[in-house]
Amino acid sequence: MDQRVHFLTLATPDVDASRAFYRDGLGWTPLLDVPGEIIFFQIASGLVLGLFDAQKFTEDLGRNDGPATVGGLTLSHNVSSPAEADAVVKAAVDAGGTLIKQPQKAAFGGYNGHFADPNGVIWEVCHNPGWSVDEDGTVQLSEL
Repeated sequence: MDQRVHFLTLATPDVDASRAFYRDGLGWTPLLDVPGEIIFFQIASGLVLGLFDAQKFTEDLGRNDGPATVGGLTLSHNVSSPAEADAVVKAAVDAGGTLIKQPQKAAFGGYNGHFADPNGVIWEVCHNPGWSVDEDGTVQLSEL
C-alpha cells in the first residue's frame, strides 16, 4: 500500500451545521454536497475532507452500534505568522466555532490555538517555523 491518503472522512452528527460552518461561515467551496448525508471539500492537492452523517457513517461500515463519533484527533491548519493564526481562529469563532484555546506561544516553540467546529471537530491553527512544503509537495519538519 502506498503511503498516502486521499480522503479524510469524519462522522458528524449534524451535516447541516457542518455546511453552515464551512461553506457559509468560512467560505469554503463544496466539491460535492449530498443534503442529509455528506459534504466534501477539497482541502489540498489530491486530498478531500468528507463530513458524513454519523448514523449513515456507521451503517456504511456495516455496523449497527452507531452513531459513530470523532474523538482524539485534531485537524491542523498551518499559517505564515502568529498574527494570521489569531485572525483564522477569530474568523472560525465568528463563523460559529467554539474557542478551545486562545492562540499563544506553543510548547514546541511555535504559536498555536484551537477551536471546534459546531460538531466538535477540533482544529489547531498553528504557526510552525519548522514546517514547510517543497515545490513537489514534500513536507519538511524540523525541531525548533
